[in-house]
Amino acid sequence: MTAVYVTLGIVVLLVLFGITQYNKLVRLNVAVDEGFAQIEVQLQRRGDLIPNLVETVKGYAAHESATFEKVVQARAQATAAQGVAAVAEADGMLTQALRGLLAVAEAYPDLKASANFLSLQEELSGTENKVGFARQYYNDSVVTLNTALRTIPSMWFAGMAGVREREMYAEPDAGRRAAPTVDF
Repeated sequence: MTAVYVTLGIVVLLVLFGITQYNKLVRLNVAVDEGFAQIEVQLQRRGDLIPNLVETVKGYAAHESATFEKVVQARAQATAAQGVAAVAEADGMLTQALRGLLAVAEAYPDLKASANFLSLQEELSGTENKVGFARQYYNDSVVTLNTALRTIPSMWFAGMAGVREREMYAEPDAGRRAAPTVDF
C-alpha cells in the first residue's frame, strides 16, 4: 500500500511540475506579445504626432514638398506594417524621414522658435524614448522566452503550450538605428 502512495505522490508531483512549466511558458509568451504591443502603441503615438509636426514645418517651408511626401509615405507604411520584421523596417524608414523633416526645420530660425513646434519636438523626443524602452522590454522578453525554450525542462513542454521561439526586434539597417536628433 505504501508503494501505491509513493507512486501516486510521484505522479502528482510530476503533474504539478508539468503544469508549472506549461504556465511559465504561457506567461513568457504573453509577456512577448505585451512587449510588441507596447512598441506598436508608442509607434502609433509617434505616428499621431507626425501630421501636426509636418503641418507646422509646412507653414514655414512650403517649398520642401519632397521631404513632406517622404514623411507622409513612411508614416503610412509604418501604420500598415504587420509583424516584427515589417514593423522594424517601417519604423526605420519613418525615423529616416523624420530626420529629413527635422533637418529642414533647422534652416528656419522662426520655426525653431515657434512654441507649437517646440512642444511637438518635446513630445516627439519623449515618444522616441518610450519607443526605445518598449523595444528593450520586448527584446528582454524574447530573450527570456527563447532561453526557456532552449533549456531543460521547459523545452519539453513547448509543444504542449503551443509556444515557439520569437524574433528579436532589430533595425535592419544599422545606419538608421539611432533616434532622430531633435535638439534645436
